Amino acid sequence: MEGRGIAPSLRVQWDGKQRNPFEVKGVPSTVLIVEDDPNTVELVRLYLSRDGHKVLAASEGFEGLRLAREARPDLVILDLMLPGLDGMEVCRILRKESDVPIVMLTARVEEEDRLAGLDLGADDYVTKPFSPRELAARIRAVLRRTATGAVERGPALLQHGNITANLRLRSVRVGATPVRLTPIEFRLLVLLMREPGRTFTREEIMDRALGDDFDGFDRAVDAHVSNLRRKLGEDPQRPRYIHTIYGVGYRFGDA
Repeated sequence: MEGRGIAPSLRVQWDGKQRNPFEVKGVPSTVLIVEDDPNTVELVRLYLSRDGHKVLAASEGFEGLRLAREARPDLVILDLMLPGLDGMEVCRILRKESDVPIVMLTARVEEEDRLAGLDLGADDYVTKPFSPRELAARIRAVLRRTATGAVERGPALLQHGNITANLRLRSVRVGATPVRLTPIEFRLLVLLMREPGRTFTREEIMDRALGDDFDGFDRAVDAHVSNLRRKLGEDPQRPRYIHTIYGVGYRFGDA
């Protein structure tokens, strides 16, 4: 699957190897579901197979981590309550190693649980019971956002202070140091950097950076901003670039 007809700008890194996050039409993406309920696995497999995806499955955390490393899937669906190694820990480890899109699928419905998952770098969060059609649509949306990244009309290189974003390569550097961002974090940074000084509301950020298919909430935006600040080396108490405009949203610019 690796490298078939995909421009280098749409590939992401996993342990130094290039991985394609969204295959060209007619070639399936690989989705790994890590879930201990066999009925849920088969239901998800059925609907994603109908969409043309190749589906791999693991029933516990350690197996899921092994399969993710070996198969390098294009997306991971991750239950939180898993035997062996819980989903939060699997997500934490995967996010250190890769920017593979992660969709959490869980019975935990509290907002704090959702925020905890997003804080770890999950791209979306689906609660049980769920509609398999809706899940399939959310998977398509995440893969679409991953594939398109933030490459739109406009300059291919954005630079402000010591932050440089290359839209064609989907790469970010702070000074000379490369920074690994998830697709959502990259889109968020590019959105803010394109219009420094402008305040974006959380609703605008959800629509333009996270996508209108994202089933988000205001604090989800805050979680993604917090992750982005941390990766850019920002002091959350005295940020240099990404500033909170209380009651409104965020803007990018020098302090």
